[in-house]
Amino acid sequence: MPRSDVRALGERLRAAGRRIAFANGCFEILHVGHVRFLEGAKEQGDVLVVGINSDRSVAQLKGAGRPLLREDTRAELVAALSCVDYAVVFDDPTAEPMLRDLRPHVQCKGPDYTEESVPEGWVMDELGGVVRIVGDPKDHSTRDLLADIARRAQAAKSREE
Repeated sequence: MPRSDVRALGERLRAAGRRIAFANGCFEILHVGHVRFLEGAKEQGDVLVVGINSDRSVAQLKGAGRPLLREDTRAELVAALSCVDYAVVFDDPTAEPMLRDLRPHVQCKGPDYTEESVPEGWVMDELGGVVRIVGDPKDHSTRDLLADIARRAQAAKSREE
């Protein structure tokens, strides 16, 4: 869904009495940690809207060579999950503008945060919403997956030599 449609989506869902949950992230290489996080986020509301960092914002957050997959591909993969109702690419440095436009009832973050440490928590307070920590322990990451792939490739190369 286009970023420009988020405000109208939020208004429409609230008018219909739907409880809106919002989650966001880079979702560079979709893995089980992402799936568990998004499934946990869906349990917090009737509708799950997922904000996906744009290519530009991922590069700023993660550094050179990132993201690995383009934003349209990452959005398509996330949107294909049965627990996700809407996927929206956003280009802002934080999710604050998306939260202000969507006005979700719940902002969901992963277990690498606490409810007190969520950067946009004050925005949710201001909007009358809540922050919830969902998903399993953060022992899955794209960074770790890439490191494992590199180790395995190096080991295979060493065996061939």
